[in-house]
Amino acid sequence: MEFRQLGGSGFKVPALTMGTATFGGGNEFFKAWGATGVDEATRIVSTCLDAGVSMFDTADVYSNGLSEEVLGKAIKGRRDKVLISTKATFRFSDEPNDVGSSRYHLIKQVEGSLKRLGTDVIDLFQLHGFDAKTPIEEVTSTLDDLVRQGKIRYLGCSNFSGWHLMKSLCVQQRYGYARYVAHQAYYSLVGRDYELELMPLALDQGVGCVVWSPLGWGRLTGKLRRGAPLPKQSRLHKTADNGPPVPEDYLYKVVDALDEVAQETGKTVPQIALNWLLQRPSVSTVIIGARNEEQLKQNLGAVGWNLTKEQVAKLDAASLTTPPYPYWHQLDFAERNPFPVDRG
Repeated sequence: MEFRQLGGSGFKVPALTMGTATFGGGNEFFKAWGATGVDEATRIVSTCLDAGVSMFDTADVYSNGLSEEVLGKAIKGRRDKVLISTKATFRFSDEPNDVGSSRYHLIKQVEGSLKRLGTDVIDLFQLHGFDAKTPIEEVTSTLDDLVRQGKIRYLGCSNFSGWHLMKSLCVQQRYGYARYVAHQAYYSLVGRDYELELMPLALDQGVGCVVWSPLGWGRLTGKLRRGAPLPKQSRLHKTADNGPPVPEDYLYKVVDALDEVAQETGKTVPQIALNWLLQRPSVSTVIIGARNEEQLKQNLGAVGWNLTKEQVAKLDAASLTTPPYPYWHQLDFAERNPFPVDRG
């Protein structure tokens, strides 16, 4: 397993991270992803560690804390062999203060996560979303305190706009606070918005991308085909409206290109989609998910090889879309304002 620097930090993470949203299955939404119990989760952790996948990503809201609990039990006795990534900000209960990135809520959620995970430190803690109702100074000073107290090692954010992230980094720099070194962002062959503003920012500021939903919310599993109904076992039946929107014609144009590359390489569609991401600038690690060990082993086949330049170009061309303003205008000034990746 390749290990990469997490942004501009000195921290190394595996190129693949195991996502544990499938652990627990505490409500109907998360049951559609999976309902992995402790025994299966323990086996999955063992399979990951055997393959060099030592980082596990979760969040307080995944099955309302149950994912963290299951992960904590699955890693019991081998905490020194794993890296833990978790998140908070989204509403956790009906209590008025149980939401956002206030000092009150962040301290409460970090303490809760530590207890559920059965550990005394979180390796990477990320804000799950931007809280515009709490001053950035309050957010960043609280996170800095938690780092200084030894409860968090590294900080990240998730689902931020470019200005959210840049303003936060400026506040952290101004006061000498621990800074964000990771941005957990949606990025896939059918969702390339990340490239337009967040990728250039990440490269400029040393913020590593932790990719969530690299298979386009379950659309690039190799099971979806033009004109065919959704397979019986697909989380899209219950969660499609909650994920990133993807026009059908565009989706199947990308799937067709993936099928062509699959025939050339002998690899599966998910393996190709994951490998494409691993070759993109600023990507530190890609979060993979699996309902069971079999799916996990298939996804692990995304590493140890690389697509050719020609195959990458074919996938780039199939997945390219017209960017919104001002990015389409900036393409005409690529001589002095180049994009980190080819935009055609």
